Amino acid sequence: MTQDTRSASEVGQRSLFYHGQAKDFVDLHEQVETSVNLLDSLESFLSTFQKDLSSVSGQISELQERSKDIDNRLKSRRRIEKPLSSLLSDLAIPPSLAVTILDTDVGEPWIATITDLERRLDILKVRSRVKAARDLGDVAEGLRIVAATKLRTFFLALLQPIRTSVTTNMQVMQTSIFVKYRALYVFLQRQAPNVASEVQKAYTSTARTYYETGFRRYVRSLGWIKARTPEKPESIISGNGDNGGPYLDQDRLAYAKMDGPSVILAYMADDKTHEEPIEAILRSLFLVLMDNATAEYAFIAAFFRSESFAPPPAMETDSAIFSPTATLLSPDIGFDDRRSNAGSEIARPGFMDKTERAPLDAIWKQILDPVLEYCKTFVTTVLEPMPPAVPLLTMIRLTEAVITEVQKRDCPPLENFLFTMRLQLWPAFQKIMSEHCDSLKRLAEGRITSYFSRATSTTDASVANICNRYVVMFNSFVILTDQEEETMIFSNLLRLRQELTKLIACHTENINDDVAKATKQSAMYEVLLQGLNGTHLSAHPKSQKEIAYWAEKEEEARRRIVSIAQSRRIGKR
Repeated sequence: MTQDTRSASEVGQRSLFYHGQAKDFVDLHEQVETSVNLLDSLESFLSTFQKDLSSVSGQISELQERSKDIDNRLKSRRRIEKPLSSLLSDLAIPPSLAVTILDTDVGEPWIATITDLERRLDILKVRSRVKAARDLGDVAEGLRIVAATKLRTFFLALLQPIRTSVTTNMQVMQTSIFVKYRALYVFLQRQAPNVASEVQKAYTSTARTYYETGFRRYVRSLGWIKARTPEKPESIISGNGDNGGPYLDQDRLAYAKMDGPSVILAYMADDKTHEEPIEAILRSLFLVLMDNATAEYAFIAAFFRSESFAPPPAMETDSAIFSPTATLLSPDIGFDDRRSNAGSEIARPGFMDKTERAPLDAIWKQILDPVLEYCKTFVTTVLEPMPPAVPLLTMIRLTEAVITEVQKRDCPPLENFLFTMRLQLWPAFQKIMSEHCDSLKRLAEGRITSYFSRATSTTDASVANICNRYVVMFNSFVILTDQEEETMIFSNLLRLRQELTKLIACHTENINDDVAKATKQSAMYEVLLQGLNGTHLSAHPKSQKEIAYWAEKEEEARRRIVSIAQSRRIGKR
């Protein structure tokens, strides 16, 4: 019982314990239920939040897609913004451009305006499929017609001073005015070719009259001076040495070079006492022709040259693109200092091919044909009567020097003309040299007596005079010849020397005394040697050969004198 009582007591105690804790257990149960309810609410909230997140994620993706689309559309618009802006700018004709062309006279502002107009005209043609370009086509065409009309009047007016007075400085007009407005003429070439052709023909006609008038007067003045100092052809056998004989005139030989005395001015012909040698007259004509003709060709090549590409910026007026020249027919003392520089290659015509050059050559020939005819006629008068051999060779060398300078300036039409003049002078030189040789030959043959003719008399003075003439001619030819071996020159001198040797032999043939004969020959050879040795030319290779030839002849004559004298002394013994 005791055990059962103990158990019951423990149960009661526990019951009392739990009963005393019942309120706590109830509170705990309520808290657990509250927590469960909260967890259920949280579960429901989380489930709803997940659905919201899914919805938000879809919206964000949609926004990202829309953002990408907007960005792509922005990039596309930015890509076409510049071309579209450029197209609108090109198609639109600025009011300032239209006002300049319609309401102002042609001047420097037109250079940039016309360049801009031509650019827009070309763009409108290219964009002809664009409706805006077609709409503006009539407006642009109207501006083109107005511009072409005003430019025609402008260029024709520029030619008026040249038409009215030959004293107008053509080169100044070309370099300071025409070249400055070349961009306007290029516009006419491409946009109004008929107007450009009319301007070109007007310039050609005006320049032709200008040069024809000027050169006609200049050649006439040179003709007056030439008539005062006629060059009489002299044979090598003429004269007897009584008047001092011939001499080496280096002042006249200087006319063979470009750098030398100043040219003859047109007004000098008014002085009736003014005289010039024929070489100086021809030199003046050729130098004035060269300067004017090459300057004109350079201008034609620079101004009238066709351009098919887009117009360049306006050309700057630069005198270096032309051969610096003297005023037409009136070159002054500074003439030689203004000669063209062979090293200058600015706007040189030489950069053109034959196809480009042909129309420019045609323009140049149309302008200068009368001038070339005057010069050709004057050269013909120079050769009638035939001048002496030395002045003639001087003129040939002058022509060659001018040709070399013309080649540097690159003017093929003038070069061809001067080659023709040179070919006209060489046969005349060959003819006069042949006449000298023939006259010596006839004189030598005339010394030989026959049954049917009497001997032609020659004196020591006349033969000595011939020797002096030969020396002067030889030294002059050496001075005028740069090349050591020139067949045309020295082959004629060789023939002349052979005939002179025969003449000296024939002149002493009738002397019966062999010693006197050899002495006379030695004296003649001494005359030649003194003339050849008495100048600074004795160091020239040709002079040395010539001196050696006559020295050998003189030595042979001396040896004969000694040999004959010894033979006579032996015979007396």
